Amino acid sequence: MATILFYSVNKTAQTTARRCLGSQLKGLASAGESLSPLSSAHSRSVPLLTGTRWLSRGTKVRFMSHGTAGRSASGKTRRGALALGGAAAVTAAAAVAGFLANTDHFQRAEMATRVPRTAKETEEEGDILERCRGFMSPPVTDINVLQERKDEMRTKMEMLIMETQAEFCKALEKVDGGKFRVDRWDRKEGGGGISCVMQDGKVFEKAGVNVSVVSGNLTEEAAKQMKSRGKVLKGKDGKLPFVAMGVSSVIHPKNPHIPTVHFNYRYFEVEEEDGSKQWWFGGGTDLTPVYIDKEDAFHFHKTLKDACDKHHPQHYPDFKKWCDRYFYVRHRGESRGIGGIFFDDLDSPNQEEVFSFVKSCARTVVPCYLPIVYKHLNDSFTDEEKDWQQVRRGRYVEFNLVYDRGVKFGLATPGSRIESILMSLPLTARWEYMHEPAKGTREAEMLDALRNPKDWV
Repeated sequence: MATILFYSVNKTAQTTARRCLGSQLKGLASAGESLSPLSSAHSRSVPLLTGTRWLSRGTKVRFMSHGTAGRSASGKTRRGALALGGAAAVTAAAAVAGFLANTDHFQRAEMATRVPRTAKETEEEGDILERCRGFMSPPVTDINVLQERKDEMRTKMEMLIMETQAEFCKALEKVDGGKFRVDRWDRKEGGGGISCVMQDGKVFEKAGVNVSVVSGNLTEEAAKQMKSRGKVLKGKDGKLPFVAMGVSSVIHPKNPHIPTVHFNYRYFEVEEEDGSKQWWFGGGTDLTPVYIDKEDAFHFHKTLKDACDKHHPQHYPDFKKWCDRYFYVRHRGESRGIGGIFFDDLDSPNQEEVFSFVKSCARTVVPCYLPIVYKHLNDSFTDEEKDWQQVRRGRYVEFNLVYDRGVKFGLATPGSRIESILMSLPLTARWEYMHEPAKGTREAEMLDALRNPKDWV
């Protein structure tokens, strides 16, 4: 299944590449630079490639009748549920915030094994311009700049996150039949991002796959948080130049038997007073099902474990536990989902080996999730099952707004693009007073797994 999926994505990329003329691509960077910061109240269309238009449109938080969003297999609707809306996108503040998350569980990972480069990896190190043709949009950084510094880690990481975004988006488009709206945004302090959003599709109620590449000087608050995690940073004249980039995604399907998935892979670089640079990577992938399916859980975790085991046998157990700790809704006494892997501050044994590990993880996002989507694509569901999905989404919202440090940091940062920070929220959610599933039900089984994290592999 996974091999077929990758083949289909590659064919789509080839088709896209044939439509993009080399002479046009040379001007993409300048076209991207001409974009001003996006307004949340207006929409516009910016022509960047012949035959393709990228749209940007802000949205707003909204409350609506649950009966207007999503139907069960019987075609009935439900009313009276609280719904949240927000654009799925990524913002500079949220990107920086993501790199600052998880201060309670700071640790460093040791990687002892060097993984041989595959033929595919060697091929991907080829011409920057040729690789850019398969992206959802021109990269954030000028293509000429990327070509000039193609051996630098910041270029390698930007190419990886752009490729991850394109591969995942095209796989989702194939199963849904819809198309992502591509939203480019600029950050006046430096850099910008590319947000791909699909909303109210046939399969996915809300899907966001976002890239950000930002730069500037760390704020005092950001530097303070880093120092609290054990980092010793010495700036020049009180300034700490930084570069941060990452790809993040949250997918909320309509069918309650298809799980929500989230992933984020990121790189951070800080220049100190003497010109030296501190760098580290972070990221992870986790699954949030509405109902327990042991085969799905095994497939998801086994795919992640196989990627981790290529680099060190202790990575999966360590990062699985870290994931369970991080995505914990303390006031409910339960996890957000059934976990996956989560890591931060990876900076040893050397940059290339850590990047190789991150690349292995990023390449699991299609094979770990899409087979599960196809498996449940035509599953029928009842009104009661849809209502349970909405209740579980409420817990998802609670974690993201109350505990997620990336969201909290972004909301507290002046000039933030709020609708982008809230990209992870579902389109609809539900809160019921004193809700507790009956014993012996599948809902109770799900709740038990969330209150008592399990080893799925």
